[in-house]
Amino acid sequence: MANTIISKSAIREKYESYHDYFNEIIQNVVNILQDNIQLSSQPTYKKRVKSFNSYYKKVLRMRNKNNFSDSDETNFIVLTDMMGIRMICSFLEDLNLALEQIKKLFSIYEIEVKGADKDFSEFGYESIHVLINIPEECKPAFEGKYADLEPIRENFVCEIQIRTILQDAWAEVEHELIYKTEFSPFDKPLRRKLASINASLTLADITFQEIRDYQNKLQKELDDRRTSFYLKADNLLDSTTKDIKEEDINRVTPYVQGTIDDLILRAIESHNKGNLEEAVGIYTRILDAVSPDEKNVISVIRKHRGMAYFSMNKFDDAIEDFDVSIKNDPTAFRSYYYKGIVYSIQRKYKEAVECYTISLNLNQFQAHTSFRRATAYYELQEYEKSMNDLDNAIKLGMDAQECKVLQEKLVKKFGMNL
Repeated sequence: MANTIISKSAIREKYESYHDYFNEIIQNVVNILQDNIQLSSQPTYKKRVKSFNSYYKKVLRMRNKNNFSDSDETNFIVLTDMMGIRMICSFLEDLNLALEQIKKLFSIYEIEVKGADKDFSEFGYESIHVLINIPEECKPAFEGKYADLEPIRENFVCEIQIRTILQDAWAEVEHELIYKTEFSPFDKPLRRKLASINASLTLADITFQEIRDYQNKLQKELDDRRTSFYLKADNLLDSTTKDIKEEDINRVTPYVQGTIDDLILRAIESHNKGNLEEAVGIYTRILDAVSPDEKNVISVIRKHRGMAYFSMNKFDDAIEDFDVSIKNDPTAFRSYYYKGIVYSIQRKYKEAVECYTISLNLNQFQAHTSFRRATAYYELQEYEKSMNDLDNAIKLGMDAQECKVLQEKLVKKFGMNL
């Protein structure tokens, strides 16, 4: 093919006439992503149509390599990276989750993991690049000035780059330092500095993920322990038993030992398994190690140990721990709630109501606390207050079946029929 001069102005005119069309396509794809991608925290999105200068340079390179035919020189060339979306996620675990969800939403043209094959001393940072075929519903009508795109509509693809926040930050800076400058650093000290920054960001991403994994594991243990606590409270309040054995949750042992966070996880795991003496021992060990100035830590650990004492039927010890928890953190609404439960079991309903009320003043969106106060009000023969709290508990999502017994009792007291 003879080398002929391509008119830059003609290509620019075509490019600019289609720019809004491609922008509309990208926005339609972003809308699908925003409506359907579900991660631990919602990603943010950046979108762009390839700039004219970048587009023109690539078209010239393709022409010099004979990568398109004579007819292509007079038509608009749609590049595979013409339309780009960057999905920016919080954690490394989100990358593959996002990729799997994208696969279900679109027909995939190509998937590439950038940077996966680089040596640790090389520049570049991993990210997942996915080329998707544009769904027909994302393409605006081919009318008027867009009519000549009709023959190539099947070739439309969009690149989705999936990165973490730190990967995105590196990509932006790297682009400015290396790809947008005529001179990139060849000096070894400068290259080592860039490699060091890259390694630090990679380590930071891994560390963030490890912290996230720990939090997820701890939260699951806390949820299991809280459920067990409520189950015991229900049974004791119903007078069906005085000695409830904790369910063996059979959790795995923590992966690291020694830090306060790891000791907390070990204690909660022991609690969930019913090893209450061991749990109390670990909580006590933590309390012995922390400074009196670390009020938040003391409040949290006292609350947990109080729950363990509660499970051992050591109610006075539990009350003492909840009191110290509240003293160190007056906003600890759960400690007030747990203290109220102990008072309810001891049939000290007036004191229980006081605790539940403070807890609800600190956080009004507690279905269980409203329900417990409703029960305490019933025992105090304050039936109207009990009914109001019961209604609030149900509105906040309390299972209606759990409320049925109290509801039936209140209906009888008010002389009403179901």
